[in-house]
Amino acid sequence: MSRPFARVPVVLLAVALVASIFVVQGCATQKTDSTDKVAEESTTTEQSAAPQVPQEGDLYTSGYAANGKEIAVIQTDKGVIKFEFYAKDAPNTVGAFIELAQAGFYDGTKFHRVEPAFVIQGGDPLSKTDDPMVGTGGPGYSLKAEFGSRQHLDGSVAMARSQDPDSAGSQFYICLGPQPFLDGNYTVFGQVIEGMDVVKQIGVGDAMNSVTIENANQ
Repeated sequence: MSRPFARVPVVLLAVALVASIFVVQGCATQKTDSTDKVAEESTTTEQSAAPQVPQEGDLYTSGYAANGKEIAVIQTDKGVIKFEFYAKDAPNTVGAFIELAQAGFYDGTKFHRVEPAFVIQGGDPLSKTDDPMVGTGGPGYSLKAEFGSRQHLDGSVAMARSQDPDSAGSQFYICLGPQPFLDGNYTVFGQVIEGMDVVKQIGVGDAMNSVTIENANQ
């Protein structure tokens, strides 16, 4: 039986000095002078597909030990996207993502945010039903940050979060070109190895028909 969790806004933070940027919350877009918000996500709430939700406020520790050979396969109507994992750099994030994928958590979710030359972002369970709060959903837990030396390159896969470093959940983004101003501030946990042409065709509302894991431990 799922328990309610408080909604905590999660954002993809920009640390570059820019005059103004766009903040996306649900389907609304507004300009802001803040220089530390680029995309919104949140950890929430009541997702029975998530493995063993911890107590509210606790950080989740994955029970999956990655073997280093796993490949994520995202099926979309525009083609297939595959990415490898950085299991040594972000073992807990990788394990949690694999657990969610194996539970079918991502199947039917949509890319709810697309910023040309920046990122595409998805993984919010609320996007399955076009909930007006899309952009604030998650698995019901948060992950401890695993920031490292991995850079934000073209096709890098990383977790969105709030101003709290330990607030990532299920929402992730794929970089459309290098984004060096994000380096060291987000958990980069994978890299696209196939289908970057598909990534660049993704639009807002495009669905992840399925997300499966090749070479996963049984």
